[in-house]
Amino acid sequence: MRREVQWRELGQGHGPRVLLLPGLGARGSGFLALAQRLLPAARPLLVEYPEGEAAACGAGVLARQVLRAVGEVDAVVASSFGGMVAAHLAAAGAARGVAFLGAFTRTEHLGVRGLAIGMMGPIARWARPGAVAAGLAAWTPVPFSRVPEVVPTTPLERDSTWHRALAIRGEAPPPELRRLPVSCVCIQGTRDVLVPPATVERLAASLPPGTPLHRLRGAGHVPYFTHPDACARLLQPWLEALGAGASVVASSAA
Repeated sequence: MRREVQWRELGQGHGPRVLLLPGLGARGSGFLALAQRLLPAARPLLVEYPEGEAAACGAGVLARQVLRAVGEVDAVVASSFGGMVAAHLAAAGAARGVAFLGAFTRTEHLGVRGLAIGMMGPIARWARPGAVAAGLAAWTPVPFSRVPEVVPTTPLERDSTWHRALAIRGEAPPPELRRLPVSCVCIQGTRDVLVPPATVERLAASLPPGTPLHRLRGAGHVPYFTHPDACARLLQPWLEALGAGASVVASSAA
């Protein structure tokens, strides 16, 4: 059982260091296809969250745990609840850019659904999500062997989701990023039934003006998993700009 954040870096390139954050009950390994497509222009980091009772913390505490584990990064690509963690990291100055993939930084961005986010814990524990739930989230059939990358399937994963979901509403939300020097981009699936397309407008209002919004037609809640090529194409120009910014800063410091 993981009691701390675990992570691994892919590639040996010199591009921006990019942290990939999964949602509430998803595995970080679900980002592998996208991570491979971002090589060699970036250095992706796959993350797995703590499990069991160690998961009983909100996004702010989890962000501090992630920061202790991996250190500062150039960018974060966050899915769903991972957006809350990413917002805390950006507000703390630990990331210069955040890409939100079907994500949110505050539960109120979800509208009425945000009031019931704590129900994700009981659903995970007692409804026992499986292939049907994974297919609904992805909006496409998910091979049985890959279902655990999308929804919590083991007793430990379901228990972890229970603890994390109940802890979310017990902490203060992250600061809005609108006035902070952070580069953001939003990618939203038009078939996302968990974080509906209307959410992205409320999210965008809390981000720096001019943040690009991209809608992936036919994509569900996990576009990084189902549409890695499309996500990579949208993320690469943004990552290149972050990398160029880092080079300018390094040159100036020299």
